[in-house]
Amino acid sequence: MQFMLKEESSFVKFGMLVEFPTKPNGQDPVSCTDKLLIPQIPYDGLDEHFTPPRRLTTNEIPQFVNEFRLAARNAIEAGFDGVEIHGANGFLIDQFMKDQINDRNDKYGGSLENRCRFALEIVEAVANEIGSDRVGIRISPFTNLYESRDTNPSALGLYMVESLNKYDIAYCHVVEPMMKSIECDESLVPLRKAFKGTFIVAGGYDREDGNRVVIEDRADLVAYGRLFISNPDLPKRFELNAPLNKYNRETFYTSDPIVGYTDYPILETMT
Repeated sequence: MQFMLKEESSFVKFGMLVEFPTKPNGQDPVSCTDKLLIPQIPYDGLDEHFTPPRRLTTNEIPQFVNEFRLAARNAIEAGFDGVEIHGANGFLIDQFMKDQINDRNDKYGGSLENRCRFALEIVEAVANEIGSDRVGIRISPFTNLYESRDTNPSALGLYMVESLNKYDIAYCHVVEPMMKSIECDESLVPLRKAFKGTFIVAGGYDREDGNRVVIEDRADLVAYGRLFISNPDLPKRFELNAPLNKYNRETFYTSDPIVGYTDYPILETMT
């Protein structure tokens, strides 16, 4: 998946390489904990059951930091201009950050500093490998996907963005609490004010909401996901204020290379 940061610039998103229910050769999935994730009913309505994870040891964690570093190098060599580290939505990095899933008592658990250590070590390693101006990160302190929840998301988000300033990365991409699946009214404004770089928000924005958040200086950029899937010509539709195709969530994440990804209609006439 590519994320357009500016004209003729592409960022590849990565960070979901070690958290799936099953792994090759019968290996257990890894996490910050060994607690079993209860069965989930995701958006498609199908039950998901999970293999118990294996708690990463302190000695193993540097190996996983190095995997992110190598992945970033591979992305640049493959022709991408940069990478977005996926530290959100219940995946491995997010699991370490959230106090309702991270039950460690070593230097990667307990305090905010400890729980964010894994994420920041990855940011540092990737920035040193490919250059900080080629690195972004996505975080979701307010979300509760796959039981990855924090009791003080505002403090978590603020600590992360303040810590990220040290690395002078290209941007920080934060999932907005207003996202329709999240029942909370916290604001990202304190995070926006604390972060010194480009601040991107995401979470169910339409054209009007996106324009408003930029005009009000609550973000530099707005990221669109689902609307971009169903509207490959989304910028042109926004420019013309044209009607949008409705996305079909049942076709998300399917193995079919066409259905739900390349079969949405584009505007017949563009002026």
